[in-house]
Amino acid sequence: MPWKQRFYRSMLGYGMHFSRRSDGTINRFIMNLFDLKAQPSKQPIDGVITSDTVVDATRNLYFRLFLPSLEQNTNMPLIVYFHGGGFAYMSANSIACDELCRNLCKKTGAMIISVNYRLSPEHKYPSQYDDGFDVLKFIDDNANTNNFPSNVNLKQCFIAGDSAGGNLAHHVTVKACEYGLRNVKLIGLIAIQPFFGGEERTESENRLVDAPVLSVKGADWLWKTFLPEGSDRDHPACNVFGPKSVEDIRRLEFPATMVVVGGVDPLYDWQIRYYEGLKKCGKEAYLIEYPNAFHSFYGAPELKESGLLMKEVKDFIGKLIK
Repeated sequence: MPWKQRFYRSMLGYGMHFSRRSDGTINRFIMNLFDLKAQPSKQPIDGVITSDTVVDATRNLYFRLFLPSLEQNTNMPLIVYFHGGGFAYMSANSIACDELCRNLCKKTGAMIISVNYRLSPEHKYPSQYDDGFDVLKFIDDNANTNNFPSNVNLKQCFIAGDSAGGNLAHHVTVKACEYGLRNVKLIGLIAIQPFFGGEERTESENRLVDAPVLSVKGADWLWKTFLPEGSDRDHPACNVFGPKSVEDIRRLEFPATMVVVGGVDPLYDWQIRYYEGLKKCGKEAYLIEYPNAFHSFYGAPELKESGLLMKEVKDFIGKLIK
């Protein structure tokens, strides 16, 4: 990994470590010293312009819109994106999240809506799912207003996310399928190294117990801060197709799903089980695997796998909008 990426990730790691209190809360002041923010820009930066739209100020629910500055596509697809961070860290305006969505916008030519949702442990399950779905309903309710460019096609909408955002993408998609949107049509789900788990210890967790970026102990701590009091990791939010699962997506018009996994990710086995669970439910699912990729590799655009991922996402979108 390039030294700048190593340094930035190390700083974020220090911030996450030192901001955790012994009582399970997070010192936001300390974390914000490490989690640097990016402002929206109406002037193109790397070919992309950005703006923020407030959905509900009382819960700091807003989204950052990324739009290609030179895009002449009259049939532009939409990607509603959920950032990672274990449900507890980062935001839509964190530099890492801003740069990732900017790159995704530039490489795919899609309009990106990056959702700023509430964080745990201050706001536990299901706050994040509710926030994500409320943004989707906001888009649906404002489809014919000037909130969005006239050349974006809301009938070509993808839900996407990385890590915890991949988990969010799945659950928000389920809620949307059950609800029935009027103006937005979900045609694809992009789950990039989605954050799933369970009480069982898998082979990849045992093999990569102290993996960089996300260790097994760190994942356990994040689940504890997110899940309802008294719940274990077989809660349906965590273990989607586990023994306590209440979702039956067989009955839903669930969109085609692209699942991205990395061979040096302790969550690898859970992500494979998610892919297999979708297939068992009769859903269209595609597995993209990078054997040497660690958790959150996509945040380092200099890596070969990051470039390959952007191409896979673009190809996935192109296949579904034809």
